Amino acid sequence: MTYQTIKLSLDNQVAYLTLARPEALNAFNPTLMGELAEALEAVAADESVKALVIRGEGRAFCAGADLLHLEEVFDSPADLKAFLRRANDNFLRLEALPIPIVAVVHGYCLAGGLELVLACDLVIAAEDAQIGDQHANFGLMPGGGSTQRLPRKIGHQRAMELILTGRRLTGVEAAQCGLALRAVPPDQLDAALEALLAQLRVKSRTGMGWIKSAVNQGLDLPLRDGIALEIDSFVEYSTTSPHPKEGIQAFKDRRQPSF
Repeated sequence: MTYQTIKLSLDNQVAYLTLARPEALNAFNPTLMGELAEALEAVAADESVKALVIRGEGRAFCAGADLLHLEEVFDSPADLKAFLRRANDNFLRLEALPIPIVAVVHGYCLAGGLELVLACDLVIAAEDAQIGDQHANFGLMPGGGSTQRLPRKIGHQRAMELILTGRRLTGVEAAQCGLALRAVPPDQLDAALEALLAQLRVKSRTGMGWIKSAVNQGLDLPLRDGIALEIDSFVEYSTTSPHPKEGIQAFKDRRQPSF
């Protein structure tokens, strides 16, 4: 499929999705939102894919919503809500994908760009990346999930500070507070990504999907209910997929399992 605002490719069991509006710092507009939805559906349908990598083209990961479009719909509650729902539907699709989502962040990652990152599972950031919510700096509020996901990710007080002040974090600071998995020099982003992907390629896609689902669902449950969810997930996965038995046999045979 040919896209105008994104690029999608597959290599060695990994899908690579690049936001490709560099002239607009990869800002979200309706076309990009629609193409992102199509790309995520394609990735979900390809059972050979074990991870999805999201990057930005040019000097930014993503600067958030395209303000030119936002101005067009600002006086129409219905259109404004439709735009926000489309963005949030995509972020929910990311969380629902049964594979790990890795965001590779460089340059600016602001507002909606941060909200996209929050819907990913793992984040590798350049040390000099600029990451922040920004909405409050311009009299706005988040509309793509920052008020909900950021406190869950880094805690209530840190999230409130970042959202209310609009302060930007470097990649190093993002890693220190748990917003990113790690921060590396910009010229080492590819190496750090490949080191992570090498560990994911050998895993069971089905198993990773069950793990991701249990973790994400459990965030909204009391501990006792979360444990019950994990038990049920363990039993269903172990009795419906051949991968757990293959893993046990590989351990006994002292070999790498084949998934």
